[in-house]
Amino acid sequence: MAAAPGAFSLREVLAAFQACVTEQREVLLGPYLQGWRGLVRFLNGLGAIFSFISKDAVTKIQIMESYCGGEQQEEYHTLQSMVSYELSRGLVDLQRRSSHPDSGCRTILRLHRALRWLQLFLEGLRTAQQDASTSAICTDSYNASLAAYHPWVVRKAAVVAFCALPSRNAFLEVMNVGGPEEAVEMLGNALPHIRDVYGITQELYEQHHLLNLP
Repeated sequence: MAAAPGAFSLREVLAAFQACVTEQREVLLGPYLQGWRGLVRFLNGLGAIFSFISKDAVTKIQIMESYCGGEQQEEYHTLQSMVSYELSRGLVDLQRRSSHPDSGCRTILRLHRALRWLQLFLEGLRTAQQDASTSAICTDSYNASLAAYHPWVVRKAAVVAFCALPSRNAFLEVMNVGGPEEAVEMLGNALPHIRDVYGITQELYEQHHLLNLP
C-alpha cells in the first residue's frame, strides 16, 4: 500500500534508517535527516498535539541541512566526521551557549533526545494490546526521555495533550502500510534500525562528553 504524496510512510522511514549505518558503524547524516523528515510527517499527521516537538525538529533538521549542503559539507557527511571537525575547531559550546548555539553537535543532540522518545513510543505501540491506552504509552515514553529536558510548564502541557490521543489502531493506520498487523510487523522491522542509530550516537556523544551540552 503506497502512501499519498507528502504523507507519512513507515516504509520510507525504515529505508532511511537502514541506510544510515555504514559497514564501519558510522552514521550518514543524509539518510538520518531523511528519516527524521519522515518522522515529522508522522507527528504532523497526528495533529497539533505534537507540534511542540515537530516544530522544533523541523528547525533542527533545517540547521543540519544547511551544514550538509554548505561550504564544509564534506565535514558533515557522517556524524563522526561532524563531531571530530567541530570539536577540533572549537565550534561547540561545551559549558554554556555563547558563540555556537546552533553547532551541529548541539543540534543533533536535540534530535537524538527526541528520537529516543519516538523509539520508546513506537515500541510501546507495537507491543501493546489493542485496547491499550495510547495516552499512558506516550506519557511513559515522554517521561523516560524528553521530559527531563523540558521546563515544568512544557511537561505539564504535554501530559495534558497526550490525554487526547487517538486509539492504538488509529496510530497504526497512520503508518500507511496496510492494516494493524502489517503496521506492527513493519514496526518490528524498523525499530531495530532506529535503536541502532540511537545507540551509536549515544556512545559517540558519551565518549566525547557531549550528552549534556547546554
